[in-house]
Amino acid sequence: MQDIRWKQRYDNYRKAFHQLTEFITKGELNKFEVQGLIQCFEYTFELGWKTMKDYLEQEGFNVPSPRKAIQTAFQSQLITDGHTWIDMLEKRNLMAHTYNEKYAEEAERLIRERYYLVLKELCEKLEVER
Repeated sequence: MQDIRWKQRYDNYRKAFHQLTEFITKGELNKFEVQGLIQCFEYTFELGWKTMKDYLEQEGFNVPSPRKAIQTAFQSQLITDGHTWIDMLEKRNLMAHTYNEKYAEEAERLIRERYYLVLKELCEKLEVER
């Protein structure tokens, strides 16, 4: 059952990641599109760490929290940039303030320059594991 669960979660993660890719490749975004990008990032990130958790539990690890899932994924080489994943986890609170243009601009920059690449790496790594 657990094997099926992570694959189902991965399918949802992959779909969310492809939506995020559409925002990233669109180029310059208006303020409403930036809000959409940030929301899309938020649920892609959530699905990402939860997919890691399900995958790692199927592999026999105990991962009771997002932070532990990220640490275990890094230690088991499922991801290569644990620091950026932890940063994403900690910046989720910043993302809630997209009504503030300064925060929204910073969030967009982080998503484009750092976060997108590690989400892509996870997507590609899990595709191989399927």
